Amino acid sequence: MLKDKGFKMMVCLAMAITAVISVCGYALNGISAFIMLFLLGVLLTVIFTITTKKRYDAIGALSSYLEKVLAGNEVPSLIDQEEGETSLLKTNIYKTTSTLKHQKELLAKDKVALSNAIADISHQLKTPLTSMIVMNDLLKTEDDRDKRAEFLKTQSNQLDRMNWLIQTLLKLSKIDAGTITMKPEAVNADALWDEIIKPFEIQMDLKNIKLSRNIPELSIKCDKNWTIEAVQNIVKNCIEHMENGGMLHVSANEANIFSEIVIEDNGCGIADEDLPHIFERFYKGKNAGKDSVGIGLALAKTIMTSQHGDILVDSEQGRGTRFTVRFYKTII
Repeated sequence: MLKDKGFKMMVCLAMAITAVISVCGYALNGISAFIMLFLLGVLLTVIFTITTKKRYDAIGALSSYLEKVLAGNEVPSLIDQEEGETSLLKTNIYKTTSTLKHQKELLAKDKVALSNAIADISHQLKTPLTSMIVMNDLLKTEDDRDKRAEFLKTQSNQLDRMNWLIQTLLKLSKIDAGTITMKPEAVNADALWDEIIKPFEIQMDLKNIKLSRNIPELSIKCDKNWTIEAVQNIVKNCIEHMENGGMLHVSANEANIFSEIVIEDNGCGIADEDLPHIFERFYKGKNAGKDSVGIGLALAKTIMTSQHGDILVDSEQGRGTRFTVRFYKTII
């Protein structure tokens, strides 16, 4: 405090004013006025000094607090119930540091999640790459036409798998980064389902899977293209977990606050321990296929939540699974 030029100037000014007023008082009213004015000036200067010292102490405490925050140490609460500029400053600094601490924790979690995602992606890409390298080495020495054709087909399948994985990861990354804007529009539910199921018709014929549909005339407000992407991932999951001769049933309903598409299969179902995790990225349950990556349902969930919708799931092992794709009419 004594090093502050402003404070020293104020004290000197107060002493000078006290001296001048005291001398004037002595000249006008004698020694009594001089003593009274001098003591009053000294008293006011002392009060000013004490008050200023308290403010400097408070500022010093705040400075020490901020140093601890910058050093990454745990810091106590600064909130107090007193009124005044210093107390208000304390409260605002505490709010700011609490927010920064929360953001730091989120960044740390994001860093761990990114590290895990990169590890998962590397693992998923490593398998088809290793297979392709082996096939390529075999092709160099293989003269049998049939075997060469088989190796080439295997490589083609692995390339398709890698392409699907990369495209899906890019879609997830774009949605996570907020670079995609959902464009909701009124879409006829029946027409929407026709576009969803079209790519699976041949696969369903090969597995002799029957389709039952009950979609009334209703309109769903959604981003058409992204919704098709989401529901197709659900349908793909259902078909992969159904035996030959299975049944896939789809229906649509409307309530006051939402519209929904319900997709039911009579496949193997989802284990109880897997059910809470099926929308987690790269999670594969015990009934997952050998080629499953574990991001199809995660992408579907991300797409629906990005347009203020949701996906609900009920399942019973050996009986089948029901997915409810819900589109809310108001944001909840």
